[in-house]
Amino acid sequence: MLDEMKAIVKNNDLCVLATSSEGWPHCSLMSYLSDEDVSEIYLVSQRETKKYLNLVKNPQVSLLIDTRDKVDGRAREKIKALTVKGEFQILHDPDKKEKIRARFLLQHAHLADFLKDPTADIFSIRIKSFQLLDGIKDIFIERLD
Repeated sequence: MLDEMKAIVKNNDLCVLATSSEGWPHCSLMSYLSDEDVSEIYLVSQRETKKYLNLVKNPQVSLLIDTRDKVDGRAREKIKALTVKGEFQILHDPDKKEKIRARFLLQHAHLADFLKDPTADIFSIRIKSFQLLDGIKDIFIERLD
């Protein structure tokens, strides 16, 4: 099941990032990339946004990645929803950041101007666990830590 969960991450590039502060959740629609073994997910945000400030205060996050765009709209019972629990990490290695930036430009060309913004920062979410809802009632959980 873990391979299927990782495939969902690899075969998609849009997620909902859920952060929180002062007891309130905050959701953001985000473009993303993953590393090869799907242990990290990379995102980019301006440092002064609510989501980024929330991440700095509380690094525990949840991401939602689903397959709704790959399923016929009339077959909603076949949609898979993957919840990824993880931890925010600032990337300090400039070479790694530059490689990820280049990948973002290839896979998410619409972010080109955004990636040039000096206030934008590429960061990672270190994956701790997956929870897959396959259809309406089948749930599978895999922990990575």
